[in-house]
Amino acid sequence: MGSLRERCSWLWVLLAITQICTHCVATPNPPKTYIVHMAKAQMPSKFTHHHDWYASTLKSVVASTKLEYQTEPDPTKKIIYNYGTTFHGFAAQLSEDEAEQLESIPGVISVLPETIYELHTTRSPQFLGIGPEVAENIWSSVLSDHDVIAGVLDTGIWPESPSFSDKGLGPVPARWKGTCELGHGFTAKNCNRKIIGARMFYKGYEAAAGTLNETTEFKSPRDQDGHGTHTAATVAGSAVPDANLFGYASGTARGMAPRARIAAYKVCWTGGCFSSDILAAVDRAVADGVDVLSISLGGGVSSYYRDSLSVAAFGAMEMGVFVACSAGNGGPDPVSLTNVSPWITTVGASTMDRDFPATVKLGNGMNFTGVSLYKGRDNLTPLKQYDVVYMGGNASFPDPRSLCLEGTLDPHAVAGKIVICDRGISPRVQKGQVVKDAGGVGMILANSAANGEELVADSHLLPALAVGDTAGKAIKQYSKTVTRPTATIAFEGTKVGIKPSPVVAAFSSRGPNFLTLEILKPDVIAPGVNILAAWSGNVGPSSLSTDHRRVHFNILSGTSMSCPHVGGVAALIKATHPDWSPAAIKSALMTTAYVHDNTFQPMKDASTGEPSTPYDHGAGHIHPVRAVNPGLVYDISPDDYFEFLCTQKLTSIQLKAFSKTKNRTCKHKFASPGDLNYPAISVVFQERPASVVTQHRTVTNVGTPVSTYSVKVTPFKGATVAVEPSVLHFTKQNQRLSYKITFKAKRGQSAPEFGALTWSDGTHSVRSTVSLTWVVPL
Repeated sequence: MGSLRERCSWLWVLLAITQICTHCVATPNPPKTYIVHMAKAQMPSKFTHHHDWYASTLKSVVASTKLEYQTEPDPTKKIIYNYGTTFHGFAAQLSEDEAEQLESIPGVISVLPETIYELHTTRSPQFLGIGPEVAENIWSSVLSDHDVIAGVLDTGIWPESPSFSDKGLGPVPARWKGTCELGHGFTAKNCNRKIIGARMFYKGYEAAAGTLNETTEFKSPRDQDGHGTHTAATVAGSAVPDANLFGYASGTARGMAPRARIAAYKVCWTGGCFSSDILAAVDRAVADGVDVLSISLGGGVSSYYRDSLSVAAFGAMEMGVFVACSAGNGGPDPVSLTNVSPWITTVGASTMDRDFPATVKLGNGMNFTGVSLYKGRDNLTPLKQYDVVYMGGNASFPDPRSLCLEGTLDPHAVAGKIVICDRGISPRVQKGQVVKDAGGVGMILANSAANGEELVADSHLLPALAVGDTAGKAIKQYSKTVTRPTATIAFEGTKVGIKPSPVVAAFSSRGPNFLTLEILKPDVIAPGVNILAAWSGNVGPSSLSTDHRRVHFNILSGTSMSCPHVGGVAALIKATHPDWSPAAIKSALMTTAYVHDNTFQPMKDASTGEPSTPYDHGAGHIHPVRAVNPGLVYDISPDDYFEFLCTQKLTSIQLKAFSKTKNRTCKHKFASPGDLNYPAISVVFQERPASVVTQHRTVTNVGTPVSTYSVKVTPFKGATVAVEPSVLHFTKQNQRLSYKITFKAKRGQSAPEFGALTWSDGTHSVRSTVSLTWVVPL
């Protein structure tokens, strides 16, 4: 990358070209990929298969547009995917005119342009209370007939990792319909009784970006990125003793469900993850026979019927498949969530009680603690002080030099010094590479105010550590006010028992769910900071091309890491309760989640240091052992989810996106979206005066057959709460009992209020988060 001056010069050239071409003759736009959603129930009787209907529909449109530049002799060759399991329709290369024409054809629900999704980039089983003895108890021999299969949509898998050993596993489940696709660097021997399926989906990517470059990328299920290997191992990796990254986080690494089978679906490539490929993977995975899907991906938020992943996840749910998706890494900004549909379990990220401390000691004697995973030969001498430099000024806008962006550091100014770099814009480890290339001997990476005091450890390429916003400001102030500022950096290895923990990660995306305020999101949080898991043998731990180190395990952070924790725990619950629906599993995870840290205080938000709210942590932090035996569950049928959609002001044709049969119509059984039998309760006062809101819930007894539950509700400032009945008497297992909750407003509040409604029988506590929101003038 050239200098800023060079890049600005090119910008002026581009602007000049734009001006010159203002009066150029327009040429037809090249075809783009569109996803065409069809209403299966409207297929004319003359067609025996819906694929024939799709082809006929496309042919009629191509014939009617009669584009001069249309050279394709067979219009059906425009189709790159046919969908027929969880999503009905096709993906095709179309012109804008063709796409517009298709939207008016009977039976076409929507025509959506291809969208690009992004990846939401040892100790966690013990931290979650599911060490080997608990896991073995859950995966008892009695459950051998209930082999659970976890599908992972990601960058593929590195099959040689010891995390994918099939030692001790029985034959592949007879119900499995999947396969292992062969390709560059991937043979039939790369699958076993652990990795029972591996597929790749690239047609959408190639249609948009051109043919894959097989000299730099594996055109096969093999993972060269590492992300997919990491998430798959977190879901269901086999136990591997002495796992570590450069000696950090040493111990036995295992997935949440170490006896579950893995099916890897590679949908992400160097240029991104394309929605047509993701849809094809979900469609295929459900047809293959997965029980759980872990999808650490996200795009923007659009209405339910226009979100193709949401529609596909609805179809998966109908077929009994639990779907976990990452919330995104857009925090701490509010309303930054993705994957907000109620039938998806949306997962935010939290810290664990393990840390990797490093210390910077300034020349004035002050010490500041940060974190680092550096392990190299270039350690700084602890007793020696090195010159420190910060290239930033006092301006309110970011300085490219203070951000240590490529090409911005002057070697004469930084050679032989420790450089302070501000976090932001470029990858954290890449900043260290920039410092190293300029001759710097170390780096202090300072958080911004948005990152707060949250510390994410990285395997730096030179002696470096990350410090929080407060420490960063103090160190920068020192560097600017002392004639010759100096410092040194020391690394302290791995420490456990860190308090407080868990803490909500600052990067974890936040609610509320602006599509439907009555559906509280995220659903839960799970470990997503500094997670150790298997890694690709094709790339270094920093993922930089300049990093030539190779490791078997890597430590990563992101909601990409928290999502597979939930996917794996869902697999454990499915093994114990094979007849439970996805909604029942989700309910068990939510109503047994906890909201206090290991100091017995309310969980904190890393970005502020203040107590977090359900907009940050959802129902709370997952507690797998309790979730296996929750006592009561809030179950939701596919028809109930459809009734929820009937409250969302969708047209009849838009609703057909979720209806595969002609006889599914709105029965209007819900007075409002809040009547969906969701495990969390969100009340929205929209009237003035905001008087009374009533919601209804039904619980199913999955605990002791004869039991009595009493209710307890948090008092609120802005409303009174009445629950009828206040006691539930169960006489048998799987018995369903209903109750209603009436919220009567007393006075409007300027901010949401949060609390809980808890049913208890003395053994189980079934906790539903409650939020009250006023959307009217006070």
